[in-house]
Amino acid sequence: MFKVNELLKAVSGKLINPGNSADVKGISIDTRTIKPLDAFLAMKGDNFDGHDFIGLAVNKGAGCIIIEKGKGKGKDFAKTTIIEVKSTVKALGDIAGFHRRKFDIPVIAVTGSNGKTTVKEMIGWILSEKLNVLKNEGTKNNHIGLPLALLNLNARHDIVVVEIGTNHFGEVEYLAKICQANIGLITNIGPSHLEYFKNLEGVLREKYALIRNLKKPHIAVLNGDDGLLRKKLCVKTKKPFTLSFGIESKCDFFPSNISNLDGGMEFTINAAGNCKFRLNTLGYHNIYNALSAISIGRIFGMPYKDIARRLNAFEFPPGRLKIIRLGDIKFIDDTYNSNPLSLKQALNSLYNFKNRGRKIFLMGDMRELGSRTEAFHRQAGREAARSCDILITVGELSRAAANAARKNGLGKNMVFSCCSCREAKEILYNDILPAKEDVILVKGSRSMKMEEIFKV
Repeated sequence: MFKVNELLKAVSGKLINPGNSADVKGISIDTRTIKPLDAFLAMKGDNFDGHDFIGLAVNKGAGCIIIEKGKGKGKDFAKTTIIEVKSTVKALGDIAGFHRRKFDIPVIAVTGSNGKTTVKEMIGWILSEKLNVLKNEGTKNNHIGLPLALLNLNARHDIVVVEIGTNHFGEVEYLAKICQANIGLITNIGPSHLEYFKNLEGVLREKYALIRNLKKPHIAVLNGDDGLLRKKLCVKTKKPFTLSFGIESKCDFFPSNISNLDGGMEFTINAAGNCKFRLNTLGYHNIYNALSAISIGRIFGMPYKDIARRLNAFEFPPGRLKIIRLGDIKFIDDTYNSNPLSLKQALNSLYNFKNRGRKIFLMGDMRELGSRTEAFHRQAGREAARSCDILITVGELSRAAANAARKNGLGKNMVFSCCSCREAKEILYNDILPAKEDVILVKGSRSMKMEEIFKV
């Protein structure tokens, strides 16, 4: 895959031991999966230091070791090529960017506060009808996951679809420069990671870095119903060339004839009733996700009927408004993550869910919301009071939601505050006693591990 002199050029490194290898087959950051003649990047994480595993990497046949400055002292691996860099994390991104530039194929990058993974998966699924698509797995969308995904790019691929995540300023720009996207899509701008971005304008500035760093032909696809993104659409520039999607008809792609079906939704596009799109999921907001993916399909010349057929068979990622059953009990699993916007969307789905029994909400804390943390949780409690019959909160932050729900109409015996998922589970099964007519929404930030509710 790489010549050693290419690696040196890519990482602006220093060759401190030439070794015997002129070529390496791949890039590895994990000695558990490293293969002979791979280059091993000794990366440092929160709970480990890859430099402690250099000997193991060499014993497993690593053709090259990339280390940080000063970490090679006392290491004597005469037959192994060793390159020294300032940061091995940055070296991973540099190598991935160098590798991406070898391929003259389209790259689509997706960012936004909510819906990134769903949209990326939708786009990949639609385009894979006729193209060999490379995408980052699951939610591996950070400074480690995205570069590793790009390193899998080979001559068999026709197109790349990646999602870009962020929780600090500068991360979108860094990843955008690595992937060199030609098409950038922003799903929405919402109150996520406000601990670092402070306000929605900060979120917009960070997310829009993707559009500022697009390569030819500079195509931006934006949510036209999002107030902040709409302002960007109103700015007339030669680049990027901008398309919009949204529920309102002024957008380039908008739905018509929306109807709710059992466990899903159906709609047509741009008032044309001859092609129906079906989504096998809850959540009105998923229409936005579908519209954004449809727009990408159209950019690449796919007929509406082919896009519709692919979307009709699309399986939504786990943990995102997925209906699951444990015995006779029906759950809505939205445990992937939580922020004020996605929580509001989930509660709307619960409110509109057709069932004969009670609507129960198990809510975990929302994290990284900065100075407005308590206010956002109080707002969540007010929204929950309008959307559910019983509220169980998990975590210290969500006590504010429980108090707000009581003040806004939920009876005191219908609101419970817990310290852990185990306690919430005991209350659910021992006190509330859910019946088969009930439906239970489970949602919280990733660190709350609300999926523990489903474990037997």
